[in-house]
Amino acid sequence: MTLIALYRIKLNWQNAFDTSLKRVKLIIGTMLIVAIINIMPSFFRSIEQRNGVVLNDWVLAHLPAVDVSVPIFAIIWGMGILMMVRALYKPAIGMTYLWTLIFVCIARFLTLSFVKLDPPIGLIPLVDPLTGYFYGHAAITKDLFFSGHTASLVLIYLHLERKNDKRIALAAMLIVMMLLLVQHIHYTMDILAAPVIVYCCYRFTRALGFR
Repeated sequence: MTLIALYRIKLNWQNAFDTSLKRVKLIIGTMLIVAIINIMPSFFRSIEQRNGVVLNDWVLAHLPAVDVSVPIFAIIWGMGILMMVRALYKPAIGMTYLWTLIFVCIARFLTLSFVKLDPPIGLIPLVDPLTGYFYGHAAITKDLFFSGHTASLVLIYLHLERKNDKRIALAAMLIVMMLLLVQHIHYTMDILAAPVIVYCCYRFTRALGFR
């Protein structure tokens, strides 16, 4: 990265947070997401200890379970890096993404608390050391409704602005949705519900004035 690029990024961030209100939103958002990250390990451990129901999923019943952890996380982290780069150059995207992510996390805490499910038959656990911290470095299989992996890619798709970026993000989202089913990580309803809930959170964030 050249000095000119770094200077441009610096100016973009200075202009994006040129008022006290914008800076307060950034500080509060950062504090909330840090708090959520620290709550996650204990929350997911409690989810894992409870009993739920096993659903009769027609789609999963017709799919053989295959371990596709590597392509799943390669796609998710690759798209995450793209999102970070775009937000670096356009802080407004990063701000909206941050607050939408907060509302998505809260929505997921609520749905996971009320929708008690046991893992699908044939589930093969996902293995990813990068996200192990959020789960307290434990094998979590009951964080089902709604799919966090799908939600992550829907979030990225909604916040990317360039046409080619959106095409890539849409393809990545659809591929990961399919791969999650192949590995029997989620029920079909977990995956289909994620785009709807994330979009509602996104619209709510925009209604609050984040652009």
